[in-house]
Amino acid sequence: MSHESEQQRTPGSSPPTRDDDLPQRPGRVHIAARQRGADATALGSLALHLPHVTASLAVVFVVSYAVSCLSHLPWPLLLGGWALSGALAFHRPCERLMARWLFGLRYPTPEEDERLRPVWREVTARAGVDTSSYQLWIEESDDINALAAAGHIVGVTSHSLRVLPPAQLGGVLAHELGHHTRGHAWASLLSVWYALPARLTWRLLVLLTARLGRLPTGAAAVVIGVAGAAVIALATATYGLIFLPLATPYLVAAVSRRSELRADEHAAGLGFAPQLMAVLHQESDREESRRARAAALGVSFTGEGMIARLLDSHPDVHTRLHHLQAHLNHRR
Repeated sequence: MSHESEQQRTPGSSPPTRDDDLPQRPGRVHIAARQRGADATALGSLALHLPHVTASLAVVFVVSYAVSCLSHLPWPLLLGGWALSGALAFHRPCERLMARWLFGLRYPTPEEDERLRPVWREVTARAGVDTSSYQLWIEESDDINALAAAGHIVGVTSHSLRVLPPAQLGGVLAHELGHHTRGHAWASLLSVWYALPARLTWRLLVLLTARLGRLPTGAAAVVIGVAGAAVIALATATYGLIFLPLATPYLVAAVSRRSELRADEHAAGLGFAPQLMAVLHQESDREESRRARAAALGVSFTGEGMIARLLDSHPDVHTRLHHLQAHLNHRR
């Protein structure tokens, strides 16, 4: 949901008396009219994938037309079926299949559900969201992490559920709820889905290009010449826009980093900034411990390269902590 579409009261809050308890509710944040929407980062992600989606549309059209010629099925029906297939991302049974087979999640055990439900009820109550609007899932992992996917999936790792006190777990869940209410989860899934035909076609072309070395020299030269001429013609006709997808991964990663900060902002708006900062501090401490162990073993611990940082979908911990602290300072 866009920042402008949220209407909230600015309530007074009192600090929690114990670290393992949920912080006292500072009031209820009322989300007007809709419980979900799309903020600028969600719309930006969709816009950046338009070249891939357009290419996918062309690929599906060609395939649909070929199938229509062979089977006499109407190609508009095939093309329209693909165009409407994204709606399955919001179909609950399809979401359950995605949760199990695509994301590797499982249902919480009774003990896990007993621990998870009260925290989730508190988070959704603050946000003015119906608790049953989302499906809670567990990922078997030794990391502290969570995810928001499709239209209604909220997953949390088993390790997070074991080690995080309720207040900090609430901060993590509030962050994931922010991804849903601001449209990041569904926008990301639809972007990947509708770009898939183009990506698969590109990979096929790369494989075919790799096999050119097996062709006779003359035939390979002809194929390369025709392909080069086609690329030049397309670049001229589109004013170079066909090369835009080459920069798209970097732009998408930048938008994704911004969406993480927006989700942090959502959690902070619900009163979970200190708890989320505590989780991030733990992550920073673990990173420092890994560096110290590597140094003790005489192993050089090099940071990520520039390209890797530009392609990272998450901002670094210090950036997130800086923004959360700024939010706390602003509220004071």
